[in-house]
Amino acid sequence: MKIGICLPYMKAGLNRKTFQDWCRAIDQGPFHSLSCGERVTGNTLEMRNILAFAAACTERVRIIPSLYVLPMHSAMQAAKEVATLDILSDGRVTLCVGVGGREQDYRALGASMKGRFQKMDDQIAIMKRVWQGEDFDGIGVLGPMPVQAGGPPILAGSMGPKSIARVAKWADGLYSFAMDGNADLTRYFKDNANQAWLDAGRSSTPYFMGGFWYSLANNAQEHLYQYVFDYLKVFGDGEASKIAKGMSMHDADAIRDGIAAMTEVGCDEIQLVPATAEIAEVERLAALLG
Repeated sequence: MKIGICLPYMKAGLNRKTFQDWCRAIDQGPFHSLSCGERVTGNTLEMRNILAFAAACTERVRIIPSLYVLPMHSAMQAAKEVATLDILSDGRVTLCVGVGGREQDYRALGASMKGRFQKMDDQIAIMKRVWQGEDFDGIGVLGPMPVQAGGPPILAGSMGPKSIARVAKWADGLYSFAMDGNADLTRYFKDNANQAWLDAGRSSTPYFMGGFWYSLANNAQEHLYQYVFDYLKVFGDGEASKIAKGMSMHDADAIRDGIAAMTEVGCDEIQLVPATAEIAEVERLAALLG
């Protein structure tokens, strides 16, 4: 099982040393990848700069934007950014894209959520043309070319059957986040992905990445509750609190069992998203995996 860790990007007080310590610990540990999500509003750091820094601080692990909310951006600009990151990481990028669900982030960037699913389909087609070196009429060739021929592998952050069916036409795999590591929910996502790939006439099976929130810091349960509540409160305090209280991945045994259950489901990779920026989140997870 390949294990990745999401870098902290939604905490106050993050600084250069935070990311140096995290990147080095992850690169030297038993991890396959590191990732970072995209948020615009709130006390959040910007994903592209974090991942460029991570590419420079690491030599081995995959670098994953997870996820790049494409419809908020220009497809050509996104293609250029991702290709540049692929060069800086020497071909270690796996791109994860999605439509997001935060209207405030769209509004902050002057973008509209209307038609975002179709827009993402169209954007992926444009980005692949850019990465193949196509000459766009009136624009020319838009470089640079990524290290990975044709562009990095693309995972789609989709969970519903309709959205999974859409992305099965162009994605290399699926990233479906189960919040608390629910194996039954993860199996539902994976089964939907396998069927969608068959229905789309794909000869390959989808690369499947699952994930869940966790904490191994001191006072882990309290930290995990607060992180999940803060993340979800935009959708209402009551619902956020209900979900946050149900989080169980705050001790080593629960996390070990969660990873084992998702391995049994057949995940190719799991992204673990920590609740704090304490380096203990990486060190204790590495010891657990070891």
